[in-house]
Amino acid sequence: MNRKFFALLLTGFLIVTTFSYWSSVQAETQVKPQHSITPKFISSQQLKLEGDGKPFIPSGLERTAKPEESDSRGIPPGIDNRTPMLSQKYPWSAIGRIKGTTVDGSGYYCTGTLIAANLVLTNAHCAIDPETGKLSKRIQFLPNVIDGHYEDIAEAEEVYYGTDFKESKELSPNDWAILKINQPLGRKYGYLGWKSIPSTTLVSNEKESFFVGYSGDFPNDKYQQYFSAGAGWTASYEAGCSILREEDGFLLHDCATAAGSSGSPIVGVINGDPYIVALNNGEAKNLQTGQDIINYAVKISTIEEASGGN
Repeated sequence: MNRKFFALLLTGFLIVTTFSYWSSVQAETQVKPQHSITPKFISSQQLKLEGDGKPFIPSGLERTAKPEESDSRGIPPGIDNRTPMLSQKYPWSAIGRIKGTTVDGSGYYCTGTLIAANLVLTNAHCAIDPETGKLSKRIQFLPNVIDGHYEDIAEAEEVYYGTDFKESKELSPNDWAILKINQPLGRKYGYLGWKSIPSTTLVSNEKESFFVGYSGDFPNDKYQQYFSAGAGWTASYEAGCSILREEDGFLLHDCATAAGSSGSPIVGVINGDPYIVALNNGEAKNLQTGQDIINYAVKISTIEEASGGN
C-alpha cells in the first residue's frame, strides 16, 4: 500500500510526489545490527556544501557504463524500457535505498545518492511528512541494494532540508534534503558529482540523461521470475530521458517514475563522468485515467543557493 501522497489540484491534473512505498523488511539481507539514531533536523541555511561537486571513484573499485553488467540471470532484452541495476561497480554502487521509520513506527522507502563520503542526496519528503510536518524518527541508507541484498547500512545523524512543508503542503521546488550519515560509505562505494547546468542547456540536450530509482512498480510482473525480493528491492535504470522545460522553479522531465523513486538522481555524463543534474521529486497524473502526464524535479542551483554551495 502506498504511503499517503500529498497533492494539489491544478488545471484538472493531480500533482503528487513520487513518494515512498510502505516497505516490507522480509526481503532484506541482514547485516550487522545498527544502533538506532534519531536524526537531528537542520535548516538548509546551516549547511555548507563542501568540495567542488566532482565525482569520486575509490581506488580498486571498478567502473562500468552498463548497469546490468553483472547480470547472470539470463534476462532477455526488451521486457521493459527500464533495465535492472545489477552492477556493483561505479557509478551504480553510489545509488541506494533509503529506509525510513515514522514517529508511529511505520516504514517507508525512497532513493538516495552518495554525493560525498558521508552525505546522501534525496527529497525532503523522504524525511518529513508533508501532510503532518512530523519528522522521521529513523532514516537509514543502504547503498547498491540488488534484489534485497546489500553489504552496508548507515544511519542518518543529521538531515539538512530545503523545506519542512510548514508554509505549504504542496509540491515544492525546494523538496530536497541532504542526509549526513554515520559512516563514510562514499569512500567504499564512491559518490556522484553534482552540477548546476542552465535549464536551456539541459533542454537542448534531449535524451542525454539517465535515471535510477527504487520504484515500487519495478521489477514488474514480466521481470519477477528473475528476482526473489519483489518490487522496490532492485533499482531500475532508464537511458535516454530528457529535461523538457523549466516551469515555476521546477524542471519538468519525462523519466519513468513511481512511488519509491522519490529522491532519485537524474544524471548527465559530462566529459565521461556522471553528474547529478536534477533531483526527481514529483509527478502529475490525469485524474480520470491515472496516466502520468509530466514529472517534476528540483534544480541543482536551488540546492546550491540554499545551502551556500558552489
